[in-house]
Amino acid sequence: MAELHVIGQLVGASGFPQRSLFCKWGLHAGSAWKLLEGLREGQTQVDDPQAGDMAYWCHPIDVHYATKGLQGWPKLHLEVWHQDSLGRSELLGYGFCHVPSTPGCHSLTCVTWRPRGTWWERLSRFWLGGGPQLLAPDPAYAADRFRLRTEAAGTVRVELGVILRHFERYGVQC
Repeated sequence: MAELHVIGQLVGASGFPQRSLFCKWGLHAGSAWKLLEGLREGQTQVDDPQAGDMAYWCHPIDVHYATKGLQGWPKLHLEVWHQDSLGRSELLGYGFCHVPSTPGCHSLTCVTWRPRGTWWERLSRFWLGGGPQLLAPDPAYAADRFRLRTEAAGTVRVELGVILRHFERYGVQC
């Protein structure tokens, strides 16, 4: 079987309206992919930047997949959250990026978005915090998410090292 190693880190996030950010992440792959080692999902610590708006996490990602086909190449799903002084968490954005399919070191910038909501929900978000969230995050990563009314949220920086093994045995040129 062909193998894919992904080694890297969630560096941090910037461009969000609040500070004290953390990220929930997950690697999602098709049914032809088998996770051999590593964690499929995780969560970073909260970082409250004292200077600038970049929250640094430097959270490690280290996974090893085996596959018999290229269908369902892994994607990195992200949810950026804000934690206030009372310990309450508020969703600030959804995002995803495809794991690069070429070997080597890659710096990725993942753009995030959040549901816009109605005028009343936006007013409520401004005064009370919180805001609309997806009941299930699946539509955030689907091809037909164009029906959702969204607004830009911020960006997440990701650094990934990709190692491919035995793909040439299955007719894939690297």
